[in-house]
Parts: sequence; C-alpha cells; structure tokens
Amino acid sequence: CIRDRPNLALGILTADCAPILLADRDAGVIGAAHAGWKGAMTGVAKSVVEAMEELGANRRDFYEDCYNNPLDDAEYWQSRMPDFSKITVPLLTAANWGGQGLHLRGNVEGFVRSASDQKWLEVHGIEHWTEFYTDYGVDLQKRFFGHFLKGEDTGWQVQPKVQLQIRHPGEKFVERHEDEWPLPGTEWTKFHLHPADLSLSSEPPAEDGSTVYAGLGDGVTFLTAPLDEDLEITGPLAARLWISSATEDADLFLVVRVFAPDMKEVTFQGALDPHTPIGQGWLRASHRKLDPDLSLPYRPYHTHDEKQPLTPGEIYELDVEVWPTCLVLPAGYRLALTVRGRDYEYPGGTGEGVGVLGKVFTGVGPFRHDDARDRPAEVFGGDVTLHTGPDRPAHLLVPVIPSK
Repeated sequence: CIRDRPNLALGILTADCAPILLADRDAGVIGAAHAGWKGAMTGVAKSVVEAMEELGANRRDFYEDCYNNPLDDAEYWQSRMPDFSKITVPLLTAANWGGQGLHLRGNVEGFVRSASDQKWLEVHGIEHWTEFYTDYGVDLQKRFFGHFLKGEDTGWQVQPKVQLQIRHPGEKFVERHEDEWPLPGTEWTKFHLHPADLSLSSEPPAEDGSTVYAGLGDGVTFLTAPLDEDLEITGPLAARLWISSATEDADLFLVVRVFAPDMKEVTFQGALDPHTPIGQGWLRASHRKLDPDLSLPYRPYHTHDEKQPLTPGEIYELDVEVWPTCLVLPAGYRLALTVRGRDYEYPGGTGEGVGVLGKVFTGVGPFRHDDARDRPAEVFGGDVTLHTGPDRPAHLLVPVIPSK
C-alpha cells in the first residue's frame, strides 16, 4: 500500500490494506477521498473511494464461511489449500508451543511438508511478541534475511535445521538444536487408558473396560503415577480411542495435562492465553475418516471430505491428532489425558483476555467451540462411552526424548 502511495506520511490500514486515515505530504490534509492511486501490480488507477467500495464488496464473514462450508472438499477450501510441492524457496518458520488452536500446526506442517531443501524450524514459548519481536527473534530473522537477501556472512550457513526452546515448569526454557523433526531418537511410547481406576500407564489393558461421560460435559481424566525420573516430551502426539455414543455424533476434546506433586495443574503462558495446557487435540467423530497417504502413527491426517454419522451404541475406532508440545516433567510430576465434550477450562480460574479477542480467557484463548448451531444438544449431548480392552488398547502416543 505504501509503495502505491509514495507520498504517504502516516497511515492506519486495515488488514486488507484499505486506507482508513491518511496524512498526505503534498496536500497536508487528512482524509481518505481526496486523492487516487494506481495499483502497482494491475496499473489500474482508482479513487480511494472506489477502491474502498470494491474492497468492501469483496469482504467475507470468515466465521460464517466456515460454518457454511463444513467439509474440506468444498471449492471454498480447496481454492485456499497450499500446494506444498511448490514451496521451494528458503524458509524459516517460527512457532510457539503455546499457539494451540491456530498457528502452531501450520508452522510445523509448513516445515515438514514443504518441498524446499533449505528450510528451518524454530519453536519458542511465552506470548507471540516476547520472543519473536524482541532481540532473540529479531536476531534470528536478520541472520536469515541477511544471508539470503543481502549475501551477508551472518553465520546462517551453519544454522541447525531445528532450534527449540525446551520448556520446563516455571516458564523456564533451555535452547537446543536438532537436525530433524520429529526429533531423531524419539521413543514413541504408548500410555494406555485404564477406566477401572482412571489410570494412564505403559501397561496395556488385560481385560475389557469402559467409562461414560456426558457428551457436552467435562469428561474424564486418566492420570499416571508420580514419575520416578525426569521425562521429556517433545514432538507431535496422537491418541487412539474406541468410543460409542448415544447419539449420531460426538465431539472429542483431548487435553494433555501435567500435575505437580501437590496435584496443582502446570500450565504455561500461551501465545494468547495465560493458562494454556500442555497439549490439545480435537475431533468430531463423524469426521474420523483418515487420509491413508498422509497419516502416520504419530500424526493422523483426516480428510474432512465427508460426514460418517455414528450408529448409536455402536463402537468406533478413532485416531485423534494432538498438536506438538514440549515439556520436561520433573520426577514426582504426573502426566494426564482428559477426554471431554467441551473446551478445556483452567481449573484455577480465568485470565485477562486481549482486546477484541475476548475480555476473559479460560484456557483456550479465543478459540472456543461454543456455537450452539454447530453443536446442538440433540446431536452432541448424548452420553459418550470410552471402551478399552485387549482388542481395544486405547492409548496416548507420546514422543519421549531419552536423556543424553
């Protein structure tokens, strides 16, 4: 926008670059309708009023578009899907462990799936701005751009492919460099669900069991015994569950949680929410269909191209993606998995929100699933049963990183 208006001294711009308030060097006036502009790409000259009217007509209500296009096979979504095979330029993708619900998955997917042979992944913590927009993040970006755009010797030629800020309780981070994602040497460990005592352990179930929770309720939590030694979890997670529903569908909200020896939950400052849990995953049971070409044991991909309603009472196998996470759990701490029917809520209370994104955050920031149109009680409010047993070894797959 500024390139199209070289005499622009001050501008407040909307996300789509429509000028709201302009101060013009030549005229010395403030307004939006006094001058025209010519698009640098199109070469078409228009008045600002004409441009704003055109932009206004092209605006979409994204929330309503999502509601009206629930499947990925719709042209609306297909026209917006990236073609990772065409991403061949050097790239640096910077992610946030606490960016659950929006950016984190895209950062990691972009790194893993892009065709570029010059790509780097960095993952940090705390809010969006604390790391990426201060000295640590600015230095990283300047070294990347200086190397590729200016030909400077910034040391980027020896930059490791993966740079991680490894999380520890108490908002503590230790930088570590790796060459791959997921990390080499990852020990993919199954923690099995045991409904009888609501435990989570490496031992598979010896007999059949089940537990029931309300389809729109707080669900049920499975908990490990106190850890005998420190345990690092870094990477993507996945859960395999067997469920039945009293209705034709069910929404599953999975929350990976950590508890201190006093049973107080350990959360972190997320990209937005001050009480972000360790990891989260979501799946609508009718969207359980997997993409066989993309799915991996630790990263199930769902096609989202058709709805497969449930037959009430019938048992179904579901693979649920849980977004990447990182934490070193000290000895004495516990790992937990909660399977519930609605968004996670931090049990210690609410936190202050961020402007238009919400005045109050409860653990998931602004990314709530509370539209009654999308989750009618008659469809999603029935009881959900989790089933386990030798033939249904329900578990959470965890990326355990052995100590070096």
